[in-house]
Amino acid sequence: MPPPPVTVAVTGAEGFIGSHLVEALVAAGHRVRAMAQYNSFSSYGWLENLAPDVLDSVEVVLGDVRDPGSVHELVAGTEAVYHLAALIAIPYSYRAPHSYVDTNVTGTLNVLEAVRHLEIPRMVHTSTSETYGTARTVPITEDHPINTQSPYAASKAGGDRLADSYHASFGTPVVTLRPFNTFGPRQSMRAVIPTVIGQVAAGERIITLGDLRPTRDFTYVKDTAAAFLAVGTAPAEAVVGRTFNAGTGGEISVGELVGLIGKLMGVELDVTEDVQRIRPANSEVMRLVCDASRLRAATGWAPAHSLERGLEQTIGFFRDPVNLARFKTAIYNI
Repeated sequence: MPPPPVTVAVTGAEGFIGSHLVEALVAAGHRVRAMAQYNSFSSYGWLENLAPDVLDSVEVVLGDVRDPGSVHELVAGTEAVYHLAALIAIPYSYRAPHSYVDTNVTGTLNVLEAVRHLEIPRMVHTSTSETYGTARTVPITEDHPINTQSPYAASKAGGDRLADSYHASFGTPVVTLRPFNTFGPRQSMRAVIPTVIGQVAAGERIITLGDLRPTRDFTYVKDTAAAFLAVGTAPAEAVVGRTFNAGTGGEISVGELVGLIGKLMGVELDVTEDVQRIRPANSEVMRLVCDASRLRAATGWAPAHSLERGLEQTIGFFRDPVNLARFKTAIYNI
């Protein structure tokens, strides 16, 4: 008789990456206790769109990582915690920095405390490539200096340092995954790829964007989910107490990306600049390129999707009128 499925917890499970991770965990044979942020609509976010056979293995819990009791209840009795809950929009972090500290720093502290006191065997903490700031050397290894150029990046770096300190101080079995720019179906219009695809799918041929010069290393969301699963299930001696980048090692500028999306969607595109979409000069991260060799050596992970293949999947998602109707393509989504 096979052993019973392992139960794991996911914070931020209702979001873009979180919902894909829930799918990947279920496919790997886990049961998932999935936290969606409490709201008066009883909305489970993107979890509501998962297939019924996936949801059969998911227990959705409405809660809030800013509340220690919610977190304690979520993680009790689990074998691993994947901590993805965060405020992520960089422009909004200029307006509401306190809320980013509350969620991304204090929320992470609450998860670490629960994992520590309940003696959960594994915690995967989510970082971001934005903590590096504009690349000083490329590709960026985990030893690259931290240079936080936005309140969002600073709040995430604060969570990272807490995770490191809990491992050093208490032996908390935490591993940090630092994804570079993830894209794919379900991503919000706050990111550049869905912004472009969404406008084109809605019939626009003049695309409104900010700075076209920055370059990014884009990773398809199923590959990012696989990276989470890799560090969450690898032998402890290979990953615990360490930080791992996850990315492809390739880069493309925003301007080049627009051209590629236009080609894949069969349209000619022009771009108009919207000044409100441009970050403050010293806050814009101009170049991010990932070195994921540490993750590959420790777990064997490697991306399975090219940029073009991932874009085709994303285009197909946004071309579905039902999916497109969920998004506001005509406004600047801060």
